Amino acid sequence: MIKGARAHKKDLVNRLTDPHMQREYLKASIEENTDMPEAILSAIRDIAEVRGYENLAREAGLSQKALYKILDSEKESKPRFETVVQLLQALGLRFTVKPLHRHKVS
Repeated sequence: MIKGARAHKKDLVNRLTDPHMQREYLKASIEENTDMPEAILSAIRDIAEVRGYENLAREAGLSQKALYKILDSEKESKPRFETVVQLLQALGLRFTVKPLHRHKVS
């Protein structure tokens, strides 16, 4: 890992010790990466590393092995929708739908 990347990762980990920051980080990742589910899973992975995989798995009602499999960066994981909802709920979030703000062209 490059020195700057290590410093960024350490800073991220320090920020993610706060559950509020975990939720904001994941929310931003979802809003900015709707076309990149692997980026969203990466954000959940970062949070799992801080919370502990065992704790997050228990809070989400998953086995630790299942959570590791879902968040494995080496594999192209495609978790079921209900699994993503379980993870969101474990992080104190819920899945919601909001209208897109699109500009009308006249």
